Amino acid sequence: MSHYSGPLLTRSIAEALLAARAAGMGEWTGSMDLGRSNGSASLHADDWAWNGERYPYPGKLKDRTIYYWDGEDFSSVSCFSGSLIKLVPTEWGAPTFEIDGIKMLPTSKESPVDDARRKVALVEPRGKTVLDTCGGLGYFAACCLEAGVTRIQSFEKNPDVLWLRTLNPWSPDPDAPSSGGRLELTHADVSQAVTQLADASVDALLHDPPRFGIAGELYSQAFYDQLARVLRRGGRMFHYTGSPNKLTSDRDVPNEVAKRLEKAGFKAQLALDGVLAIRR
Repeated sequence: MSHYSGPLLTRSIAEALLAARAAGMGEWTGSMDLGRSNGSASLHADDWAWNGERYPYPGKLKDRTIYYWDGEDFSSVSCFSGSLIKLVPTEWGAPTFEIDGIKMLPTSKESPVDDARRKVALVEPRGKTVLDTCGGLGYFAACCLEAGVTRIQSFEKNPDVLWLRTLNPWSPDPDAPSSGGRLELTHADVSQAVTQLADASVDALLHDPPRFGIAGELYSQAFYDQLARVLRRGGRMFHYTGSPNKLTSDRDVPNEVAKRLEKAGFKAQLALDGVLAIRR
């Protein structure tokens, strides 16, 4: 799917447009792509123009919501097909997303892209072929491209998340010149797709699965055995686990993961909010 190139609005941006019009200004300068770039909108009495297209002033918009132009109105970047999935703005520009109100990316202390950059650095992607098991919004992939990866193969199971990516200017577009043909994004369940990958065919791994209660198969011994099979010896893997409270969950997920990875043929240690493992 091609990426959306129109304006993206949040409540604060909409209020700024209306305030500028009320103040008699003929132009407003700011970002319509969640902080990726700045531009100018020309303001008129009944509408406003951006990049040669004219749009009506939006009505009352909700907090914690991003809106895109659907051809007739500004609609929220959200959809419901069994679960409510929505793109959520952050103070950092790069958005996170939620599934049924549960935030999927850490954003309380830094941008989700900066968070991804620190984790990607652990696998040293420059010049490597990388497997990105659960693509999400593509921030791991974006950071790998930035770091000089040779090729990154990314899988995403949820079609609604893939749709969010087409509306998120921070999500890398496999077809964009900036990707240089290095990103392959596949709509598939990686727990099944991994069985079709060749032995020792990747140099590094990034594994950012949903929480254990949603996708237990992505924490299974059988799946870790497959990851060990496709990763070359000496290859690095970062496995996000989060830091669930042992007192409330009665589980120590990071150490459970580390033990299973050791059994699969990795040398594992806790790192950041997950596990860094090296294929023995």
